[in-house]
Amino acid sequence: MFENTIRFIKETYKTENFIPLHEPVFFGNEKQYLNECIDSTFVSSVGKFVEQFEQMVAEYTGAKYAIATVNGTAALHIALKLAGVDENSEVITQPLTFVATCNAISYCNAQPVFVDVDRDTMGLSPKSLETFLESETTQKEGGCYNKSTDKKIAAVVPMHTFGHPCRIDEISRICDQYNIELIEDAAESLGSYYNDQHTGTFGKIGVFSFNGNKTITTGGGGMIITNDETLARHAKHLTTTAKISHAYEYVHDEIGYNYRLPNLNAALGCAQMETLDTILENKRLLASRYCDRFVSEDFSFVSELEGAKANYWLNAVILKDKAQRDLFLKETNGNDVMTRPVWSLMNTLEMFKNLQSGDLSNAKWLEDRLVNIPSGVML
Repeated sequence: MFENTIRFIKETYKTENFIPLHEPVFFGNEKQYLNECIDSTFVSSVGKFVEQFEQMVAEYTGAKYAIATVNGTAALHIALKLAGVDENSEVITQPLTFVATCNAISYCNAQPVFVDVDRDTMGLSPKSLETFLESETTQKEGGCYNKSTDKKIAAVVPMHTFGHPCRIDEISRICDQYNIELIEDAAESLGSYYNDQHTGTFGKIGVFSFNGNKTITTGGGGMIITNDETLARHAKHLTTTAKISHAYEYVHDEIGYNYRLPNLNAALGCAQMETLDTILENKRLLASRYCDRFVSEDFSFVSELEGAKANYWLNAVILKDKAQRDLFLKETNGNDVMTRPVWSLMNTLEMFKNLQSGDLSNAKWLEDRLVNIPSGVML
C-alpha cells in the first residue's frame, strides 16, 4: 500500500540500502579535536574543551550560563533539584515524552502529574495545564498545592517534542501566575526557536541532550542552561561531587553527583557545534521536501507552528488511524526504511500508571497515529 512512499524516501536518500531513522554526521574538526584531547592527556572531566563547549552552547542559545553533564537525564535531574523538587512535591509534565523526563522526576523522589498535549505541537498544552491548575490546585503560602494530595506543585516540565517548540510563552505565563517553577526539557530542540527566542531559555532552567541520535552529538552528554549565576554555580558544584575547590584536599559540603561531562566528549561537541548551522539547514530542506510529499488523505506532516522555528530533529507524519499506522510501520521497516511509533504514553507504563492525570485524549490520539520517518542529515 505504501510502495510509492517507500520509493520516495529511498530516492530522497539516493540509496537502496537500509535507511536508519537518524545517525550522527562528522564532517568537521571532530578527529582533530579528539586527537588534541588525547595528546593533552586530559580526557576526563577536566580540560579546555569542556568550558569551550559550554561557552559555545551558551552563546548559541542566548543563555548566560551553561553547565555540561554526562547526559540529558542527569542535566534534568540536577535542574529539578535546583528548582526545589523533592519527596514532598509533584511535577506536572506531559505523558507524550521519552521516559527520561519522568525518570529524572522520580530520582528526586517526587511524582509526575500528567496533563495533555496539543496535537499540532505534540508538546504540553497550556490550555490543559491551566484547566488542571484551576480545578485541581489551590494557592497557599509558599506556592501552589495539589488539592488531592496536599503536595506542592514544585515545577512544570514541558518537552519540545522532536524539536518542535510547544506554546512555551503561554506556559511560562501560567507558571508565573501560579508561582510554579518552569523547567524546560529541551533535550531534542537545540536549534529551535519560539518567537525568535531559543528553547530552553523561557524558564528558570533548560536542559539539552547530545546523545548519539540527536541533532549534534557528544556520544553521550547533556547541558544545563540558565541566566541565574547562583543556580549555575550550584549546578556545577553538584555535578562535580560537591567538592570544595582546593589544590589537594578533598572536602565535600553536600550530596553531590559525578555528572560532569568528560573532556573527550566535549571535544566532539565543540566540533559538532561548529557545523550546527549546516546540519540545521540540511534538515530543514529535508523537512520541506517531506512536507510537500506527505499531503494526502493517508498522511499529514507535522510542521512548525507560526512563530516557531523547529530544528526538525525527527520528522513525523500522522496516519489516519492506528491500523494504518501499524501497516505503515510494518511495510517501511520490512523494506529497509526505519520508522518508529511515538513512545508509549508515560501514564501507561507500570511505574507511572497509578499517578494523577488530566484528560489525555490528545496524547492518546497522537500515540495511535504518529510515526517518525528517516531524518538523518544528507550531506
